[in-house]
Amino acid sequence: MPTTTRRNPDINRLPHTLVLALASLLFCLPGQAAESQRPTVGLVLSGGGAKGMAHVGVLRVLEEMRIPVDLVVGTSAGSAVGALYATGMPVEEIEERFLELDWLSSFRDDPGRAFKPVRRKQDDWRLPMVPGLGVSSNGFHLGGGLIAGQNLGFILNELTRNAALVDDFDRLPIPFRAVATDLETGEPVVIGQGNLSEAIRASMSIPGVYAPVERDGHLLVDGGVANNLPVSVAQSMGADVVIAVDITDPLMSSQDMREAFTVVGQLTTLLTRRNTERQLELLDEEDVLIRPDLEGYSSADFYDGPELFELGASATRDHAVAMSHLAVSRDDWDQWRSGLVTRSWDNRPIARIELRQDNQLANRFLRERIRQREGQVLNILQLEEDLKRIYGLGYYENVSWSVAPSDEGPVLVIQAREKSWGPNYLAFGLNYEDNFDGDTRLNLASGLRMTELNSLGAEWQTGLQLGTQPWVRSQWYQPLDYGYDRFAVAGVEYRRNDYSQYENGERVAEIDVTYRQVDLALGMELGGSGEVRLGYVRGIATVDDALGEAVVPDDDVHQGYLKLQLVHDSLSDAFYPKRGAFAGIRGRMEREGLGSDREFDALKGMLLGTGSWQRFNFTGLAWARKVTRGEAGIENAARLGGFRRLSAYAPGAITGNDAALMSLYARREFGGPVMPWFAGVGFETGNAWDSVDDATWSGLVRSWSLFAGVDTFLGPVQLAGAYNNEDDWAAYVNIGFSFTQLFY
Repeated sequence: MPTTTRRNPDINRLPHTLVLALASLLFCLPGQAAESQRPTVGLVLSGGGAKGMAHVGVLRVLEEMRIPVDLVVGTSAGSAVGALYATGMPVEEIEERFLELDWLSSFRDDPGRAFKPVRRKQDDWRLPMVPGLGVSSNGFHLGGGLIAGQNLGFILNELTRNAALVDDFDRLPIPFRAVATDLETGEPVVIGQGNLSEAIRASMSIPGVYAPVERDGHLLVDGGVANNLPVSVAQSMGADVVIAVDITDPLMSSQDMREAFTVVGQLTTLLTRRNTERQLELLDEEDVLIRPDLEGYSSADFYDGPELFELGASATRDHAVAMSHLAVSRDDWDQWRSGLVTRSWDNRPIARIELRQDNQLANRFLRERIRQREGQVLNILQLEEDLKRIYGLGYYENVSWSVAPSDEGPVLVIQAREKSWGPNYLAFGLNYEDNFDGDTRLNLASGLRMTELNSLGAEWQTGLQLGTQPWVRSQWYQPLDYGYDRFAVAGVEYRRNDYSQYENGERVAEIDVTYRQVDLALGMELGGSGEVRLGYVRGIATVDDALGEAVVPDDDVHQGYLKLQLVHDSLSDAFYPKRGAFAGIRGRMEREGLGSDREFDALKGMLLGTGSWQRFNFTGLAWARKVTRGEAGIENAARLGGFRRLSAYAPGAITGNDAALMSLYARREFGGPVMPWFAGVGFETGNAWDSVDDATWSGLVRSWSLFAGVDTFLGPVQLAGAYNNEDDWAAYVNIGFSFTQLFY
């Protein structure tokens, strides 16, 4: 496929400046039309993804020339730019907002791991891939788009906040229309009333990428499918002169279409190009058509804002003379510009909160999770944090808010739309570790989560892992109230782990430990990042010699114990955290009276903190396990060795009743933002003992490591080499390692 060359955005602006100066002189000549007699100017902005930022450059030059815009019509990206200008937002602020916008987050629904409840975070290292695949008695189901638009909705709400109470777009400082497409009929839908952010969201819902927007019983998608340059809409609104900005992609030649993606892109362009040409036929000699030269830029170049702004501005200056008759005097301009103000409602208290949802969960389920109260001024940051936590529960395709006017005052409307592919969901995971020395671990996992099983939000989750460490767990999660507080869990679990036994650094045997157990627990969520849980576990552990000499008696060990666990988890990611912390402590009390063959008490604790500076990340870890009373037995031994557990030692090479591990990692990120790769160094120290009382500083073993990898949807794929203070080397390939699995 031939490469394209981008035009240098550093355009020579001197000729344009002279043209603008000449045009300004013409504006001031005697006989210029008075403001009241000037024609009605309609601005029409087409769709084009990231290239829509060129529209902002067009607006900048129109303001330099003092050309008032009387109405704005936009499609897709053009609707976003046009809506902001119609609300009275200064062009300088529009530019600033677009440059500061986290574009990548607009293409993700997940508000971030920090907004998920702790019970979800306990699973995400084993089942990280949640592809939006639902299952029911009718088969498998997918959502209406790769992206539901959750984060995009929050972004648009923030951008259009000042116009939240405007439900008639003719009442905006500049009358505005957004154009979408009815997915059922293919006909254009002109949106002139309702919630402004929702109108923009509908206009830019690219089919197959963003889920359609449901509005008045219709499913709406990107307006470019039906009318990408809505000149006809501006004329129907009364525009005498249309300034049309066309950024529609040109059709590719046959030489350019060598890959599947380019063929699909050509089909999309055929639709938009064809309806655009029909609209261009409506323009007459009084109208102005601006076509910025955007060759070499694509609809995904969101981080090229400054260049796109300037290309739009340059193309507009080329038409300065043709538009000179539309300019007004300085006094008339100042008067027109001063009228572009939307009265802020931010300090007005919310009169009523209205909840709208379409699933069987009780309204109290939502209301208890929203801290905003009637009679209080709207706290947007707090509200969106609450909605992100509700979305993080996994029940809803979209959770949005809007403000509507009423006789009582502003009404806060919370809309929660159930996932169309739910309420049962599949998840998948893969874990792989190989030390190139005969110790390979490969596990494939899948899980089914059934939700909304009663009005309180009960769930039934079953997970299955096949491979070198098989695991099966099925549990019922039952909230005990409508809020974030109390819950009960009942589960049954089977798992088998294989361990190597070492003597004097040599592997002498391999043992398998199989656990079969049932458990009950009561717990309480502590905000969004904390949880305390008290549980009882009853089961059997079976220890078998798989290879090598006999080191343990083959027998069943009955287990019965209480455990108390307190966890704080605010890590930004289970595998590749760039900020946040993890703190966990667990106490275990095993007694004959609880059904156990052993009597012992044990404590396990872990602290993890991570932070970033520019593209550097630093992570510190402290982990320890101590048996405070009795003998835990080999089935409950603490084991170190393996990737990130004293990496230069083989898995299970360091075993004891008590153990401790401390480590520090520094890494730098490269590339991105879609799939960044990283490289870094690590230092680990620790050991295991029959009793921690035997520990000495000189007895700690040390491991240094170098690693590099790429972050993927399954977790980081990493290649590492490690060296220890005993002159031993180890190398690893690892997929899907998570620090949190050291605790769980």
